Parts: sequence; structure tokens; C-alpha cells
Amino acid sequence: MCGRYASSRDPADLVVEFEIDAGNVKESVQELPDNYNVAPTDQVVAVVERKNREQPDEVVRKLTTVKWGLVPSWAKDPSIGSRLINARMETVAEKPAFKKAFAVRRCILPADGYYEWYESEQKNKSGKPVKQPYFIRPADGGVLAMAGLYEIWRDKTVEDPESDAAWLWTCTVLTTSATDDLGRIHDRMPLLVEPDRYDAWLDPLSSDPDELVDLLIPAAPGRLEAYAVSKAVSSVKNNGPHLVDPLPPDGADPADRPDEPEEKTLF
Repeated sequence: MCGRYASSRDPADLVVEFEIDAGNVKESVQELPDNYNVAPTDQVVAVVERKNREQPDEVVRKLTTVKWGLVPSWAKDPSIGSRLINARMETVAEKPAFKKAFAVRRCILPADGYYEWYESEQKNKSGKPVKQPYFIRPADGGVLAMAGLYEIWRDKTVEDPESDAAWLWTCTVLTTSATDDLGRIHDRMPLLVEPDRYDAWLDPLSSDPDELVDLLIPAAPGRLEAYAVSKAVSSVKNNGPHLVDPLPPDGADPADRPDEPEEKTLF
């Protein structure tokens, strides 16, 4: 599962990383603030390729924003999106919610890294295992290029089809079984797109499911690093660069306040 991640890259750096013409950066990307606690239904940055309307055999690569939680084009209302934040690679080519998007609407979701929660042996006041959050990121400090799908849903309550409000852009993150060095934290992890495969993954003119599946492989051993972070990230109310700071050597978590009631969190 990938249910929370961090995204604070400068759009100018993403333009270089993904070889995007600066003129193809949506204004919404520039306006999106740094988010160290990206949660489902948030607006996120995505790299997409779209066919050129005037020349259908050509594609244009863009940096845009989409809502996290995929809403299939056939959905009656957008509420289904909150349940479709991840798509399992093992079944994505067959699932009705993802099949069409996998064939022609693939994207890359740039991130600093993502969070996972490890169920420790420690118990909380309710007797349940304490879940320790970890931040997982590229060991070299580079961009985490998560493989994703996007959809465009028509809001029929908006009469004018030319209005931006008539179309909702949404996305999902593809996941796979975690590699051995990360499987101890969680059994699933996002699939990554390596730089030499950006073009093939994003190409909307390519739709062979077998070829697409072969493009994506789990991160190589040592490619990612994981370290414990504050439990403050467990609440979507908290944000800021301090959330990705490693816990000190003694493991003291500034979010731990034993004399205060426990806050209800999503993880």
C-alpha cells in the first residue's frame, strides 16, 4: 500500500528531470504548495503525455495536477476515488476500474519519498500494537518516480463541457510486492519508473499490456533507504519538512505526549 507521501520538488527541477517543455507546465503546478504529508484526495503533481489534437500521431508531455484517488470514467459520482488510491500491478490490466487507464492513460507521480507504518511489539493504552511510521526515499536523494494511472471524469452537473469544472482529473499509484529489504516494514510498495523507461511508460500510443508490465520492476536492492520518523505524520493535520526528519538515535519522538489523550489517526 502507498497511502501517504511527500512532494516538495521545485517544478523547475521536474521540468529538467522529465524533459518537459517549460510551456507545458500547468499554472496549478506552480500554485501547489510543498506537501510533506500528501494524503488521498489531495491535489498532486503528475507527468502525463497527451495526444496532440492537431496531429494525433504526436504526443505532448505535460506537468499538471490531479486528485489522488482514481475516479473511473463510468463512475456515477466521484466518491469512489477515495477507495482507489492504489492499483495492484498483478491485476491492473484486468480490473474494470483500471483497465482502460492502464492501456492509454499512464502517468508518473514525482515524490520525495513515501511513508509506511510498521506494526511494532509495543502496545498503546488500548492494548493495540503501536504503528511506527517510516519514510522511504531514494538513497541518492533523487526523485522518486512512482508509476501511476490517471483518468478524466465528466461531471454532468456542469452543463458547459468547455468549462474546466466539467472535468475531474484523478490518479492512482501502482503497487507491487515489497523487496526483501523493505518487506519487513510493509508487504507492498509503489512501483517505480526508471529514467530510461519514462518515454515508453508515458507513451499513450503504446497499449500492449505485456510490454507495459515488463517496463516496471521493483526498486533494486539498496536503491531506497528507510528510516523511522515522528508519529506526527500519522495525522493529516500535521505538515512541514520536520515530518521527514529521522528520529534521533535514542528514538525519542517529539510527538509522544503520554499525559495527553491519544489523537485519532488514519494509520
